[in-house]
Amino acid sequence: MTAAQLPGEPQTTIGGRATARALCVLAPNPSAMTLDGTNTWIVAEPDSPLAVVIDPGPLDEGHLAHVVETAERAGKRVALTLLTHGHPDHAEGAARFAELTRTRVRALDPALRLGDEGLAAGDTVTTGGLELRVIATPGHTADSLSFHLPADSAVLTGDTVLGRGTTVVAHPDGRLGDYLDSLRRLQALTVDGGVDTVLPGHGPVLDDARGAVEFYLAHRAHRLAQVETAVESGLRTAADVVAHVYADVDRSLWPAAELSVQAQLAYLREHGLIDLP
Repeated sequence: MTAAQLPGEPQTTIGGRATARALCVLAPNPSAMTLDGTNTWIVAEPDSPLAVVIDPGPLDEGHLAHVVETAERAGKRVALTLLTHGHPDHAEGAARFAELTRTRVRALDPALRLGDEGLAAGDTVTTGGLELRVIATPGHTADSLSFHLPADSAVLTGDTVLGRGTTVVAHPDGRLGDYLDSLRRLQALTVDGGVDTVLPGHGPVLDDARGAVEFYLAHRAHRLAQVETAVESGLRTAADVVAHVYADVDRSLWPAAELSVQAQLAYLREHGLIDLP
């Protein structure tokens, strides 16, 4: 959500082959919130004819067709569709994509599923020899998931960790306490799970996963301290706090920043650190 530089952040945009098993197709929906656009991921074992697509993206016929064509050019047939979360820039095109590919759609939120099988933390998705481990990473939204790709020492993070800048905690669905727990869960993957690459939902691939997650944790702690200080100084509304704390951020991002501030205020109230209604 901001333009802060992340550790390991390359200067090029994303699109194309990222790892031995992950190929990105960039959706044509760039904006201040989506960065270069949504990263739709085609993931498959190199010698398998079957692929999994993660986050088909917006309902854009050209993009959805391009994803199918890209998989076919790589010698793959899309066999399954997965969603990191339900925001339209990731999931709006899922039903149409399922029609095009005749696949199921698996997601945490039952409302987004097509088929009987959902997703839950601890699940392992196996398709064509590919192994994806489902990691619960709520906070950006309540239904946010990440997918650990152990064979490539990588994790697909949706909007939980972006390739450039930081993400919004979308209050009230998103909760800061959940988000901090999710970042710590990802941090543990980078320390004990061998993950060194982040394949994000927006922005470029990050080749220092541990540094990126630790940056996010430090950034959240810094912002939280700023918000607490702003309230102690007499600011009473989220809009006033945004104008003070996010003064260096492009104003087009202030509505999103206000969602994060509301999440931070709720967190501070829950922990008895501020006295606001």
